[in-house]
Amino acid sequence: MKAEGIINRINMKKTGWIGLGNMGTPMAKNLEKAGFPLSVYNRSAEKTSVFRNSSVTISNSIAELAGNSEIIFTMVSNDAAIGSVYDEILAAGNLEGKLFIDMSTISQQLSESIAQKIKEAGGSFLDAPVAGSTQPAANGTLIIMAGGEQNDLQTAMPYLEKLGKTVKHMGPNGKGIAAKLSVNYFVSLTYLGLAETVLLAEKNGIGRSDLLEIINESAVGSGATKVKTPLLVNDEYTPAFALNLMLKDILLARNNGADYPMTQTLIDTYQQAQEAGYGELDVIALARFLKEEKV
Repeated sequence: MKAEGIINRINMKKTGWIGLGNMGTPMAKNLEKAGFPLSVYNRSAEKTSVFRNSSVTISNSIAELAGNSEIIFTMVSNDAAIGSVYDEILAAGNLEGKLFIDMSTISQQLSESIAQKIKEAGGSFLDAPVAGSTQPAANGTLIIMAGGEQNDLQTAMPYLEKLGKTVKHMGPNGKGIAAKLSVNYFVSLTYLGLAETVLLAEKNGIGRSDLLEIINESAVGSGATKVKTPLLVNDEYTPAFALNLMLKDILLARNNGADYPMTQTLIDTYQQAQEAGYGELDVIALARFLKEEKV
């Protein structure tokens, strides 16, 4: 090994990752592949199995992981989950000089509250939610929206660069979350519009493959339409991003000030789909819901 490689390895900070769901696991895997000294923790211990027989340390508790790490990432599903995680972290103490990076999509108010408590305990905090689903998470091509101090972001950059293709500093704590909720509000509109458009074309004898080829090659095509094309064509909705999670984000956006002509329509449609049993499917299962339920 070259001397430079040895120095870089020695200078790597001990890194911890809490939350091994559909997004957290591939993201943590990218840190492992990059060679960072990594510990992981998940409440459901079976999800740590992909890290067994590797150099990754599997921690037995949140307190153990936080105590043995200098940079701690968190990536969980909602306010209740992240609140519980940081309650345990704060109760364990010994946070002086540690950097916490939360990549979850939660309420801006809770994120700002956690940031303040971490700072009062001597640590630092970034909110750094992501745009992208499971495939970009696996490829390390997420878009990361960061809120916090510039010097903390500089410390985090060698790690974030292994997770995303773009890292954008949005401002102080809470602004990363604010940006993410705005982006997901737009995405929720896009997916509902895409589902309705596919069904309208089908009603008039146009197949999904033909329609989506046109959409994806036109000015209205996007990463969002392209990534959902195989699911719509095959009418199979294995979740890359579950409908339940999108509904959660729409409600968070509403609480953050979204009060527009489409807001209540979005909430009503996504809630009806959830109540009809589509919540655990991919968000674009809206197409099946609208077709079968004839809302």
